[in-house]
Amino acid sequence: MIKVIASDMDGTLLGNDHKIAPDTIAAVREACDAGLRFMVATGRGYEGAMSELNRTGIVCDYILGSGAEVRDQQRRVVRKCGMGMDLCREICEAVKEFPISIVFLTNEGDYRIGTEEEVNESIISEMLLFHVNMTREEVVKTSTYRRAAENVKRAADFDEIERAGIPVFKLFLFSDDLELVRQVTRKLEKNPRIAVASSFESNVEITAAGAQKGPVLKEYIESLGYTMDEVMVLGDSLNDYSMMSMDFGATVAMGNAVPELKAVAKYVTKSNDDLGVAYAIRELLKRQKMKLTKNFD
Repeated sequence: MIKVIASDMDGTLLGNDHKIAPDTIAAVREACDAGLRFMVATGRGYEGAMSELNRTGIVCDYILGSGAEVRDQQRRVVRKCGMGMDLCREICEAVKEFPISIVFLTNEGDYRIGTEEEVNESIISEMLLFHVNMTREEVVKTSTYRRAAENVKRAADFDEIERAGIPVFKLFLFSDDLELVRQVTRKLEKNPRIAVASSFESNVEITAAGAQKGPVLKEYIESLGYTMDEVMVLGDSLNDYSMMSMDFGATVAMGNAVPELKAVAKYVTKSNDDLGVAYAIRELLKRQKMKLTKNFD
């Protein structure tokens, strides 16, 4: 019997417009009303996750930064696995030969290195990779761009970030040169101190080795008294692989998921734009209700 649902956000819970559809919100509430516990397991930090979740009224637990931080339903931090500055510097040194952009994710905001103009260009370039159907002119008119530009933390160099003394939980690297991204990934994967994943083919997500969605989710649900067979996980990209490849009760790849995820998932649902999360939740509730009815007959 599934008692916990853990869903990725981008490409899974969210549509391609980066919003949670009303019907998906309704399905999550139906699951909660039926006694299931809902969790998000996302590569986003707390502020990034809440920018979409706050308006939904969904009560959930949070696996954030691909496992770097866990918050309970009251949004209290119950686990942290950040990256030390020595590890951040080591990664920066390893990739300095590549013309790739780096974002340092912290709970105080996202840090980018460069002049004001360079940092602004970095934000626009990143957004163009996510919003492939938008022009540059359209991107700079969006509320997402305005929010990112207003909240970004700019540093002249890495030393300035280090002096700020704010813990970094994740590094986000991106480029529109996909071969370059693959080269960076291959180089970083050799480092046993880090976990290397991605949510899109144009990015690389770096966390400490102990911060991966699957193992962190397992540890957290067990601390709450649940077992792995009582958990359904949903995801679409390679930063969900650690969840999908573990023996949770139901591992569900989205219809839009990368082939590697579909290959290890137990089930495949509809795509994110076809409300695949809502469909999977309702199918689960229907099957569990039928099973209970049979037991009482």
